[in-house]
Amino acid sequence: MKIMKTKLLSALIILVIFSCSSDEVTDVNGDTTTEDTLEVEVDDTDFEPIDWTTETHSKDVDPNIEEVFEDNTVKRLDFVISENNWQSMLADMTSLYGTFGTGRGSFSDDDDDPIFVPGQVFYEGIEWYKVGLRFKGNSSLASSWSNGILKLSFKLDFDEFEDDYPQIKNQRFYGFKKLSLKNNYDDESLVREKVATDVFRNAGLAASHTAFYTLYVDYGDGPQYFGLYTLVEEVDDTVLETQFTSDEEGNLYKPDGDAATFASGTYDEDEYVKKNNEDEADFTDVTNLLTVLHDESRTTDPETWRTSLDAVFDTDVFLKYLAVNTVIQNWDTYGRMTHNYYLYNYPETSKLTWIPWDNNEALKTGNQQGALPLNFSGLSSTSWPLIGYLYQDEVYKAKYDDYVQETIDGPFNETTMQDLYTNYQTLLEEYATSEVSGYSFLNSSSSFYSAISTLKAHVTSRKSAVEAYLN
Repeated sequence: MKIMKTKLLSALIILVIFSCSSDEVTDVNGDTTTEDTLEVEVDDTDFEPIDWTTETHSKDVDPNIEEVFEDNTVKRLDFVISENNWQSMLADMTSLYGTFGTGRGSFSDDDDDPIFVPGQVFYEGIEWYKVGLRFKGNSSLASSWSNGILKLSFKLDFDEFEDDYPQIKNQRFYGFKKLSLKNNYDDESLVREKVATDVFRNAGLAASHTAFYTLYVDYGDGPQYFGLYTLVEEVDDTVLETQFTSDEEGNLYKPDGDAATFASGTYDEDEYVKKNNEDEADFTDVTNLLTVLHDESRTTDPETWRTSLDAVFDTDVFLKYLAVNTVIQNWDTYGRMTHNYYLYNYPETSKLTWIPWDNNEALKTGNQQGALPLNFSGLSSTSWPLIGYLYQDEVYKAKYDDYVQETIDGPFNETTMQDLYTNYQTLLEEYATSEVSGYSFLNSSSSFYSAISTLKAHVTSRKSAVEAYLN
């Protein structure tokens, strides 16, 4: 695909020569060179976004899910980032995570995200202008960087720089303001993020749409193939708009830290991270859930406790989520880890509703003691009360068991999943096996095929595990 250059009404370039100096330049490999430089100021604000149409770029359309998140296909995105901006991104990563490729796995003590820079995004021959681009992730970002892999996840915000470039005010990508482009970290099959998220949605739960994309990045030397990615819809952008029907928008939380367990005594407003309504210091929905969850009526009057809990927390949604999450196996979330979910106070019900997030570690036993067993043996109920307390209640347990059966009969049916994995292998093998060293998590081309085979064996083993549990 030929990438079109930004259309400038006038390329006003002002060269301001202060001096000819010798500057040290350090690249991602840590090599330092000395080169003579001139200071150059470039005015890039005077341009006309001539590719702009209402359908493709404006805020005045509904999100085009069919275009952006088309199933059974692989689409392509191109980023063009100036050499200076690219170097700024790399320098920022070095400050956060240490020298690239050291293998030491250093983690940042800073809560700040990596920096945004303006770049061009191209799709199907159309340009989006001065899009906010940054690296994203937590442990996956630090690990990829420290191991010398530039196939990093990206966050896209299409009007991040609208104050600097008024021409792009309220710029959207087919109705989407923000998107995550995930690098399929630690996943040689390259499908776990998409498959797991689709299983949640096919079970009738609110969850992000996903799609496969290849990514090429031009940061000064022409387009570089960064590999096969999974594009993920942002919960705090369009998931609420498209999957919940309400003219109002209740609190949306992305809990992270001890408070995310909902264990007694862990309440901390700073760890119930608000993704909207930040100016309103109202956390009563969260405190109400904590109060009811730990009320003594749980053991003295279970019926009253369930009634009170059902009034503030969508227990039915949570039990369905819990069943799906435990059947497919997903260790990197509630029950083992204190992150990777959202809670939304849905105005239509006035209940906190569970929304899953970040599923690249799903569909395997996993790390950190592994995924939870179907009967939650070994789980500390006081440490993870949303699971432990509900499973100990006979009414909630019966609902959970029903959803376990529904999951294996429906969205995670063995035959359906085996066919899906076969189809994805055929669809993706061209792109997976052509990933480039330094921009891939695959040890070899055969790793991709082996990983798909492992997923096929996994779905069969989960059917057996469910049958053993329910019988």
